[in-house]
Amino acid sequence: MDETMKLGTRNSDNVWLRWLLVFCGAVITAVSAFAQVQVESSIDSIQILIGEQAHLTLQVSYKKGHSLLLPQFKPSEYITPGVEVLEMSDADTAQLDNDMIRVSKVYTLTSFDEQLYYLPPITIKVDGKEYSSKNLALKVLTIPVDTLHPENFYPPKDVQNNPFLWSEWSDVFWLSVLLVLLICLTFYLCVCLKGNKPVIARVRIIKKVLPHQRAMDEIEKIKADKMVASEDQKEYYTRLTDTLRKYIEERFGFSAMEMTSSEIIARLQEAEDKKMIDELRELFTTADLVKFAKYKSLINENDANLVNAIAFINTTKQENQPTTERIEPVLTEKDKRSMRSRIVLKVAIAALFVVMVILLIYVLYRIYLLF
Repeated sequence: MDETMKLGTRNSDNVWLRWLLVFCGAVITAVSAFAQVQVESSIDSIQILIGEQAHLTLQVSYKKGHSLLLPQFKPSEYITPGVEVLEMSDADTAQLDNDMIRVSKVYTLTSFDEQLYYLPPITIKVDGKEYSSKNLALKVLTIPVDTLHPENFYPPKDVQNNPFLWSEWSDVFWLSVLLVLLICLTFYLCVCLKGNKPVIARVRIIKKVLPHQRAMDEIEKIKADKMVASEDQKEYYTRLTDTLRKYIEERFGFSAMEMTSSEIIARLQEAEDKKMIDELRELFTTADLVKFAKYKSLINENDANLVNAIAFINTTKQENQPTTERIEPVLTEKDKRSMRSRIVLKVAIAALFVVMVILLIYVLYRIYLLF
């Protein structure tokens, strides 16, 4: 009997021991799980004026490798009636010891009603399991007004000038410096353009006197000077033969002024009437005798030679020739380089002028916006 009672007592103690071990294991497991996830919340100011802002900071620490879901609020959404969420910061993640991670997020709050607000716990989820932060409070106050002393009230302040910020004026300043440099460069190019004198390369159209007209005009002068009856026969034949030589040079295209009488006749025989050439030969022969052999010719002989000269010109003249002549200037390599330089300078000045106008308009517009 005593042994039976001792055995029953021992079995009862074993059962209680097992239940105690199970309970302790559950508690340890719960504490361990709670220790792996910690949710903390704080507010930087528990008291604000109407319209001011307070910042609620939420920090979650959890084991690395688990998923975290933080609450999201839209702008102007109420976290509790009367308290709005203006904005949320991006989540800030930090590595802790023992493979732990801490995630921080800041919520900006405001309110426009005077009251003491209860901020409910913020619930997060780790691997689908919910965890909550502690309760917070926010007191919103109005601005105190002294109604007993109205003389202390002041009118609204005048409009204040904005403080100077270099970040707002830096681009305007540097663009203005660039504009001044472009103005200096344009002035320098204008000075260079002025110093580079233009090369006048104009095509001239002049009235052309035909060879036979020029020769006949000279013969008319000889006749007007009465050189036929002059005692100075050498001058008469010199002027007459020079007139013919110039005519032959312009009409037939060879240097008659530098050739002898026989060389001229030889060249003319290739294309002209033999009878006319004989008469011309007689004229040149008489002229050579007068100029070089002191030959004295008769007046009728002088007349005949003048008539022969006129007849030769009238027979060989070319009609229907153009009465104008186009004269194009001949430019040297230096002139061509000068012209190219002037063109480049003009294009550069025009481009710089356009850029300066655009920069000036933009700078003035920016200054207008700043003021």
